[in-house]
Amino acid sequence: MPDSTETVAGVHPDADRGPARTADRALRVLLAFRQRPEWGVSDLARTLGLDKANIHRLLTTLAGRGFVLADPDTRRYRLGPAIAVLARAAERGGALEAAARPFLSELAHDLDESAILNVPHGAAYRCTLAVDAAGPIRYSATVGETIPAHGGAAGHAIFAFYPVDQVRDLLAGALPKFNAHTVVDLDDLLARYERVRADGVAISHGEFDPNVTSVAAPCFAAGQVVGSVVVIGPQDRMSGKVDTAVDRVRAVAERLSRVLDGVPTTT
Repeated sequence: MPDSTETVAGVHPDADRGPARTADRALRVLLAFRQRPEWGVSDLARTLGLDKANIHRLLTTLAGRGFVLADPDTRRYRLGPAIAVLARAAERGGALEAAARPFLSELAHDLDESAILNVPHGAAYRCTLAVDAAGPIRYSATVGETIPAHGGAAGHAIFAFYPVDQVRDLLAGALPKFNAHTVVDLDDLLARYERVRADGVAISHGEFDPNVTSVAAPCFAAGQVVGSVVVIGPQDRMSGKVDTAVDRVRAVAERLSRVLDGVPTTT
């Protein structure tokens, strides 16, 4: 079967021959596991537009290094432990934080409010990097702090891009109400997520902390949401900055996503 130019796995089609082309195909195979947890050789070959023999060789090679595991009964493949090892190494190395720091510094400087990077953490989100605004009155985030998924714009910007079934599983049961502004009905929350996906940005007026307004946008890597970029500050000061913050936060999150996908950005 001839190679397709389709980029189902989220990467550019093969451009070079030889080792680079083989490496690109192997990466496309790994990225295909974003779509489903397991693959058979024939299904994967059809999806990627590659020959079955090529896919089988690539999967065999990846299995030899622990990147995929083959079920001897079903002859289907799943991601292997080497992926988890690399993921933990990337997290320890702070790659996401290093990429995000200049963008957060830019936002904090331009809007004179604190800028934060959050990442998903089970049914919550975790502050992993914060650049505080100058001045005596500011919102100061605590790196490492976790907040329930429904607790404000930062969580909305992340979990709006999760599959609905996964959101229902994660947020099953009663959601804690932090104040009168907190969205605790799951159907209302899912409707809110629809607006976030349409707008590319989430806005919260006191949903977690009643004295705080925040604007957040999702950042992506390889087509998957990996966190949210947030500008946050006291309500009385942020109320006049929301429109500007929406444009700036959304643009910065898009630029960060391009960097995380290895696309050069100069703007």
